[in-house]
This record gives sequence, structure tokens and C-alpha cells, in this order.
Amino acid sequence: MSLTKTTNVDQITVTEDGTVLYREATRIMENGNELSKTYHRSSLTPAQDLTGIPANVVAICNVAWTEEVIAAYQAQVEASRTVGA
Repeated sequence: MSLTKTTNVDQITVTEDGTVLYREATRIMENGNELSKTYHRSSLTPAQDLTGIPANVVAICNVAWTEEVIAAYQAQVEASRTVGA
């Protein structure tokens, strides 16, 4: 009887404003049979620190977060602060 636990990113989505959403699936396996599966979802905004983020998610962020996307996101955040003030 051999139990193993694996975690991998099984979904990555980039929204219109450049936010990257990703889902990690954690599976508990016994002799090749899945006993349990859970999900954890996370989001990243343009120019956010990517320390500790899975490499395949970082690769998507590096492609999606162009200078233009980062500037537009920051302008959107600033505009929402101004409206709320």
C-alpha cells in the first residue's frame, strides 16, 4: 500500500484586465487509485510579486503582463480610488 500526494496547476486563465487566475489540484493516490482531490484557487494582478508562484503560472504572467497591460491595470486601480474618494 503506497500513498502519494501530488499538487499541480490544472487551470490557468487570463482575464481582460490582465488578472491571472489559476487552480491547483491536490490528489491523494493509493496504488494508482485516486482517493481524494481538492482544489485551491488563486489570483494574481499585473506586476504582482511572483515569488513562490508555480513556474508555469509565472511563464503565463510574463507573457500576459506587457508594459501596456500593467499601465492600463494601474490606471484602472487609480481611477477606482479616485471615484471612491
